[in-house]
Amino acid sequence: MKVVNLMAVVDEEKCKACRTCERVCPVQAIKVENRKAIVDAEQCRGCAACEQRCPYYAITMVKREEPVEVAINIDDVDYDKVISLCRCAKLNPEQIICYCTGTRAEEVAAAILKGARSPEDVSFMTGARTGCKVECIQPILRLLKAAGIDPAPPKGGWQWYGQTPTVWDIPEKVKQKYASRGFYFDEDIKLLERVIEAPLQGRREN
Repeated sequence: MKVVNLMAVVDEEKCKACRTCERVCPVQAIKVENRKAIVDAEQCRGCAACEQRCPYYAITMVKREEPVEVAINIDDVDYDKVISLCRCAKLNPEQIICYCTGTRAEEVAAAILKGARSPEDVSFMTGARTGCKVECIQPILRLLKAAGIDPAPPKGGWQWYGQTPTVWDIPEKVKQKYASRGFYFDEDIKLLERVIEAPLQGRREN
């Protein structure tokens, strides 16, 4: 769970409608309309990306009157499906994939099972990607792909860094080429698969 205590507020006199804020928001909570940026207070997750990147210093993070709790209730979904989705994405369900918010793979999987169809949906529902906004896009995309979803980056968005290859994607000829140089890809795969299949501490598997 993430508690959001802040929200973005735009100074209309300073705003130049450059759309930088719109492009960096991980939940698409800010849009330029009629040449001024407008914040959707309910959508905002308080990450401060817009404030930090605005070249005109037109955005300030202010304290909310009431904090917002962002969390996914995993008990609402079939946990066997959560496990299956996570392991299809080569992740252990209890593995933390967003260190800034402490979001686990199981939470992202649950969000997808509840209807999330993009990283922006996942961020809104779980809070993932509202910290550094860099590292966790890749495992989120892996989980979406495992669910058969192939989302497109937001038009003009700057917060997508794409899916990077994993050790499972390395061609055999590359493995063979570098085996003599101290790279043990197959051993790495075996170790990672032990992590993926490790018994879950928080829940009992059926």
